[in-house]
Amino acid sequence: MLDSAMLVTTIAVTDLDAARGFYRDQLGLPLLDETPFALRFGCGPGQVSVRKGTPNVGQTVAHFEVGNLDQVMRELSARGVAFEEYETPKTVNFVAQIGQARGAWFKDPAGNVLGLREGPVPGHG
Repeated sequence: MLDSAMLVTTIAVTDLDAARGFYRDQLGLPLLDETPFALRFGCGPGQVSVRKGTPNVGQTVAHFEVGNLDQVMRELSARGVAFEEYETPKTVNFVAQIGQARGAWFKDPAGNVLGLREGPVPGHG
């Protein structure tokens, strides 16, 4: 039943105007819908809903599966996205090796942590 439904990630932010600029302009996601309390962005075959609320600061709220981590990081950095260094998992130049995958993390203006992941996607190959 739900295995064929589109899953929409919902991220809470304190400032919708700042979120609009970040998700649309810095991440390059198309704005699909806007209400006074939420924004909906396109993202691959799915969508991201950004709503007014209390952010989940300090934990990864979503990640993007990417084919070329280094290229995506360069493009996002050029748009002003700042990547984070961590001890666990240990990052070197903002990238962590996690098994066969590589990952990197950044924060939105509300402090929500978002990730990039490059590597085999479970269940897809």
